[in-house]
Amino acid sequence: MFFGGSFDVVSRVEPVRQLASTEEIIAECSAGQMFILVDNPDRENEGDLVIAGAYATQSAIAFMARLGRGLICVAVPGAVADRFELAFQDSSNVGEGYTAFTTSIDARYGITTGISAQDRAAAIDILNDPEKSAADIVTPGHIFPLVAKSGGVLERPGHTEASVDLAKAAGAGETAVICEILGDDGEPLRLPALIDFAGKHGMKIGTIADLIAWREAQ
Repeated sequence: MFFGGSFDVVSRVEPVRQLASTEEIIAECSAGQMFILVDNPDRENEGDLVIAGAYATQSAIAFMARLGRGLICVAVPGAVADRFELAFQDSSNVGEGYTAFTTSIDARYGITTGISAQDRAAAIDILNDPEKSAADIVTPGHIFPLVAKSGGVLERPGHTEASVDLAKAAGAGETAVICEILGDDGEPLRLPALIDFAGKHGMKIGTIADLIAWREAQ
């Protein structure tokens, strides 16, 4: 499992018999571990791989691309989107309930085509660097920023807000990289299949519903 600059999907393999608490997920996030976050059954009812943006190395991105199979996105708060002048793809996608996609990005310097795991990790690193700005990225690209609502999951109970909330709570920066988990047939994995996936790769699973309850109790 990912920790300290490497990503090993063998060393932490262990059975996952139940869902983890929000406190356990925050601890995983703080330690630079990748985890799974499950949406509510009456919403998308999907599971996303999540890792704090500060820990999104080349190997972590490669794992998401190979085994997550969904779209690799980076969730950011509004202040980060403003600093990088990220424009929404379309004004119709920022309303309540919609995923707030901005135009996709690449790093401006030091990459090749932008599609490799290394190049995508470089773009994420730029978004995490307080010294960087819009001058350091180009658009369109191969990383898809998503802008979280300022109220987090208390305003919108989506993966975008949940992942940013968790990164902040863990003291792991303000951004998070997320990727939907798809099965062999290309369809989203849902419980209990996600529990099998988590057990195979030594990951913990948390729920957005538990995160909402945790935030309400703070």
